[in-house]
Amino acid sequence: MGMGMGIFIFILTLFLGGVCVVAESEAKASFDFPSFSLNNNITLLGDSSLMNNGVLCLTGAAPTYSTGAVVYNHPISLFDPQTSTLASFSATFSFSISTLNPASSGDGLAFFLSPHNLSLLLSGPLGLPAAFVAVVFDTRLDYPFHVAFDINTIKPLKTGDPILHGIDLKSGNTIASWIDYNTEKTSLNVFLSYSMSKPLHPVLSVHVDLSQHLKDPVYVGFSASTQGITELHQIHSWSFLRSAFLPPRTRLHPHNVSVVGMRAVPASSSPKKRRHHHKRVAFLTGSVSVFAAFMLLGYVFVRRWRGRRRKEKGFVGENFVACPRAFDYKELKSATREFHPSRIVGHGSFGTVYKAFFMSSGTIAAVKRSRHSHEGKIEFQSELSIIAGLRHKNLVQLQGWCVEKGELLLVYDFMPNGSLDKMLYKEPERGKLLSWSHRKNIALGLASVLVYLHQECEQRVIHRDIKAGNILLDGNLNPRLGDFGLAKLMDHDKSPVSTLTAGTMGYLAPEYLQYGKATDKSDVFSYGVVVLEVACGRRPIEREGSNSKMVNLIDFVWGLHSEGRVVEAADKRLNGEFEEEDMRNLLLLGLSCANPHSSERPSMRRVLQILNTEAAPLVVPKVKPTLTFSSHLPLTIEDIVSDAQDLGTSHSMCEIKIHSM
Repeated sequence: MGMGMGIFIFILTLFLGGVCVVAESEAKASFDFPSFSLNNNITLLGDSSLMNNGVLCLTGAAPTYSTGAVVYNHPISLFDPQTSTLASFSATFSFSISTLNPASSGDGLAFFLSPHNLSLLLSGPLGLPAAFVAVVFDTRLDYPFHVAFDINTIKPLKTGDPILHGIDLKSGNTIASWIDYNTEKTSLNVFLSYSMSKPLHPVLSVHVDLSQHLKDPVYVGFSASTQGITELHQIHSWSFLRSAFLPPRTRLHPHNVSVVGMRAVPASSSPKKRRHHHKRVAFLTGSVSVFAAFMLLGYVFVRRWRGRRRKEKGFVGENFVACPRAFDYKELKSATREFHPSRIVGHGSFGTVYKAFFMSSGTIAAVKRSRHSHEGKIEFQSELSIIAGLRHKNLVQLQGWCVEKGELLLVYDFMPNGSLDKMLYKEPERGKLLSWSHRKNIALGLASVLVYLHQECEQRVIHRDIKAGNILLDGNLNPRLGDFGLAKLMDHDKSPVSTLTAGTMGYLAPEYLQYGKATDKSDVFSYGVVVLEVACGRRPIEREGSNSKMVNLIDFVWGLHSEGRVVEAADKRLNGEFEEEDMRNLLLLGLSCANPHSSERPSMRRVLQILNTEAAPLVVPKVKPTLTFSSHLPLTIEDIVSDAQDLGTSHSMCEIKIHSM
């Protein structure tokens, strides 16, 4: 039986069985459900169900085509009965979307408003009600994992990218959502967060006059559907608030969204006439129209995704191939919207990184576009030649490359949680703070991949640019080391040769900065700095105090260690939620790796053993060792590819004493 026939049989069953939503004579203005129970004024439709923990599940757990909806029983009056002016309103709810197979996806869920007039039901495309407003949390559609705004059409009028705000719709985590409509500004904003703290910036913002597309009263609800995939759509809480009515205003233009919608209730229509119209709506007519509208809405979402799936031919299946491959430039250009600035998610050592959506396969990737310079070409060749042959769970995996149209492009796995520095310094402002367990896992994962690069590869790989900005976090906050543009291959039995010093100030080992010789021990130094960052929540070099004095993180932690107070260096935002001994051991491990004397630093193998409690911690001297060089510094700061200017400094904060011969 086809999906469409199943939907219509379901609606017919509702009609014959007399299941209905009571059309109230007096519309409501607000409601609040911190959780759900059978006593709430809601009706469950289709495959939706109420779980024992008070959570609404919109779709079934079996891997079949599933559609479900929930509707608030009472209509909501959004128009002033005296002036027909639309009121501002806000909907706040929390939801989660999860799937048993991350490589597949269902359709997502929608929050919508719709009138109950039966005459409007079948006049829209594909049986869609001619008047509806929906905010869709889409896990399928043209560009996966986006938030879309729809009015009276199955084609989104505008979309927003939650990934750019650190939100993964399919993570299974509970996501809080705020949908605010301001009638004076004729604007609708959608906010998303992993916490109950409302973000400053919306994921989606639309300028639209909804009075031109809604008719009083409206019903509000959620719908969701799957594609034969076990994708669970759950609503954890839900509230709705209509603001007070405002005086009428003169509209210079009805709206700026080019969609033909339903007319608002005319101002000349008296309250008496409208009440008379409401009374003429029969009990059965109201129930059938509401059910049909909601179920047909879900049906249309299913139809459009199924239709798009039939067109998915000629690519490489649901996932990228296991080995790197050559991509067509046209393919990457389309996936990045012609390398649009809105798709930029970061910058590498010699290039810009874009988020790419491959519509044919429903996959997301990161595309690194090398700069059109000599250094960019060298970096591209180095990165491709080194990373293509590497395989480790804590590496950002290379998917392929493209050399066309004068462009040098590398395609990598997309990491939804961005870089470690973003998670440490920017995400906490949005209420998302790395827990202590995640921080320990990051230190462990980074140590594991460095053991692989230094000792387990056929040729030793020296990364040369280990820093928080080059450590990316996947959907489970596991670390992935990336950006091998500065990396060098070295035979295990050969000594390093001097090269141009390159890297990031604050992470550079003193001997590397002095002599330009990159070794595994210079990577160990950078690792130590990252470990201190993770434990302390501080940048390697940052301003402190009213005099804007630059403070070096290694000096800061070592100073506390010399006073027997090293645990006080812990990130204050953790509020003490960690084992004190674990914190002390990690801080001392960071200092051991960041020892100015390279010969005193442990190997990454020893570091990994210490983290796994397979080896005893190292003894760290109470006073930080100093270095004395007998030659002048052979490099200028201009020779160093550095982020120091972003930190407000132009020199290394490492303690280096220079003596001329």
